Amino acid sequence: MTASVAQSRKAGIAAFIGTVLEWYDFIIYGTAAALVLNKVFFPSSDDITGTLAVFATYAVGFLARPLGGLLLGYLGDKVGRKAVLVLTLILMGGATTLIGCLPTYEQIGIWAPILLILMRLIQGFGAGGEYAGAVVLSVEHAQEGKRGAAGAWAPLGFAVATLLANAVFFSVRAVMTEDQFLQWGWRIPFLLGAVCVLVGYLIRRNIEEPPAFEKAQTEKKTDKIGLFSAIQRDPKSFFIVIGSRMGENGFAYFYPVFCMAYVTKTLNMEQSLALWAVIIASAVQLFTIPFYGRLSDKIGRKPVYIGGTLFSMIWLVPFFMLLGTGSATAMILGFAVGLGVAYPAMLTPQASWYAELFSTEFRLSGFAFSREVGSLLAGGLAPFIATALFAWAHHWWPIAVYMGFMGLITLFALALGPETLHRDLNK
Repeated sequence: MTASVAQSRKAGIAAFIGTVLEWYDFIIYGTAAALVLNKVFFPSSDDITGTLAVFATYAVGFLARPLGGLLLGYLGDKVGRKAVLVLTLILMGGATTLIGCLPTYEQIGIWAPILLILMRLIQGFGAGGEYAGAVVLSVEHAQEGKRGAAGAWAPLGFAVATLLANAVFFSVRAVMTEDQFLQWGWRIPFLLGAVCVLVGYLIRRNIEEPPAFEKAQTEKKTDKIGLFSAIQRDPKSFFIVIGSRMGENGFAYFYPVFCMAYVTKTLNMEQSLALWAVIIASAVQLFTIPFYGRLSDKIGRKPVYIGGTLFSMIWLVPFFMLLGTGSATAMILGFAVGLGVAYPAMLTPQASWYAELFSTEFRLSGFAFSREVGSLLAGGLAPFIATALFAWAHHWWPIAVYMGFMGLITLFALALGPETLHRDLNK
């Protein structure tokens, strides 16, 4: 069973726009964590201590992601992909909006960071099912031989979300004084989460279920699925996904979260320059992600993924050396190549590869749960560990070693995994 061209396009656009809106919600926290939340919720006379505290809270959001992946993925395999995508929209958008309404530490003391942590947990739970659901929807609707390109819709949405989140923060910050931004301006990007919920719901409410899922339901395959069926029936794929996430997800948050803080707090460069670097890198991704998706349909998922991992590892030393020059142009070049060119070669083929690793009846639960366990171990801890390593060594070399080690784990997992380019998704 294959979806029509119109259905494929509709599913891809729905995955793209929904992912833009929802991951705007999640990324906006990472941007705020690097720039303002340490001052508002974790006041400290020491910048590094405050940053460590807010990055620890940032990591808390990842604790809920495996649980969200497990439960929401199970729901998506039993009830349908559409129900999950609507639910994740409400969870992530609602939590983001409420963060924008929270009182600060100065107003209610310790309850401020406690409420922030609660919102992060809700965000993380929703995020656990969002990305996998969007990818599975677009890949299962894809035309034959174009699953890599179809899977690229969700990563492209992630790139646009990063671009949008940083552009909003840049715009708000540019028109305000430092005091205005710290007092109330930082809330505006979060309050826009309410708009994301409304627009995303209008787009996703009319999505059709993919043919592969409908076939599985007709054959009653989904009736046999338990909460941990994906792990029990395909443990190898479960561990391959976790391992391959270590480098990819580590780099995903290394650049826009840790490096944003490193550039502004350690190198004392302007916040606006750091935001511009991420914005430009995200703009580059608008071209590299579709290219890598199509390339993975030509030569396979693994070669593109391996190339991106090696490139990301090699670029670490030149990246820090460019930052060390203190030049705005050099910094932007470092981000543009690392985040805009190297990293997407991991992110893009990963989408279709993960969907193709699991059978239809537990595709969403297997994809979502294993991916989010990897998120917790990689991206959730990367900014905190990188900051702690810098606090210990006062130099970037331990951070480069740490990120390189994450890349080696990914290469090992890729070596163990099968090439899935020609796999039949209806089986």
